[in-house]
Amino acid sequence: MRAGRLEGKVAVVTGAARGVGELLARELSARGAKVALVGLEADELKRVADRLRTECGHWHADVTDHVAMARVAREAGRRFGRVDIVVANAGVASGGPFAESDPDVWRRVIEVNLIGGAVTARAFLPALKESRGYFLQIASLAAISPAPMMSAYCASKSGVEAFAHSLRAEVGHLGVGVGVGYLSWTDTDMVRGADEDDAMRELRGRLPWPANRTYPLGPAVDRLVAGIERRSAHVYAQGWLRGMQPVRGFLPGLIASVGQREMRRFEPRLAGVRRGLVGAGGAADEKGRTQRK
Repeated sequence: MRAGRLEGKVAVVTGAARGVGELLARELSARGAKVALVGLEADELKRVADRLRTECGHWHADVTDHVAMARVAREAGRRFGRVDIVVANAGVASGGPFAESDPDVWRRVIEVNLIGGAVTARAFLPALKESRGYFLQIASLAAISPAPMMSAYCASKSGVEAFAHSLRAEVGHLGVGVGVGYLSWTDTDMVRGADEDDAMRELRGRLPWPANRTYPLGPAVDRLVAGIERRSAHVYAQGWLRGMQPVRGFLPGLIASVGQREMRRFEPRLAGVRRGLVGAGGAADEKGRTQRK
């Protein structure tokens, strides 16, 4: 890792109030980047901003709102003079059987994770073209290996992976790099929130190794930052995820076979699975939607 590669760069991180977004902002700042924090929790964003070592700013915005994100892009551009890096990290999750899912919650996962990534890219692409910058879309193991009980999350992460690959082909000749970040289960509020449901936690524990582990946040974010420094097309927060790519074509059939057995085993307990968004970030999103209504 070449020292000073991020010195003086301007990075935008969405979903920066906690978890991956918060630590990513802190690590980028530690490496000399100026940071623009974007999210729904104004007080938490200020808390994160107050801990950063470099110049920073924070903006309250819903990543699904075209008008709000366009405003953030304009204001961040004026504040810092340029934008070199954008990380579309904002995300929410829900679990449980699709047939019994809340339609509004299911749609919201798609909106935040997939539409929000595209809205973020649209807002900041003019600045990235000018700086010949880099856009990192955070995806997931769920894009490589979709699993039962996570239909909205898997659909959204498969979608953002495909979106980022398409975007890379469109803007590469303009000097803009586009990458996809893959994470397995990482120790964040979202994962801890999902684990509060006994059935979901036990189902996850029955996944094959190494997908059944929860991984520490720090090393995962270090890998993401290294990928940003290299402007990588693919960034793996856990090294073993790279090995999943060559075999991903075989996974749907295997998952369907094993999944049927597990669903049969857990079916009596599935009615009690929480239907809302999980974790503190999910609670913040639901509060924001309630206020907007």
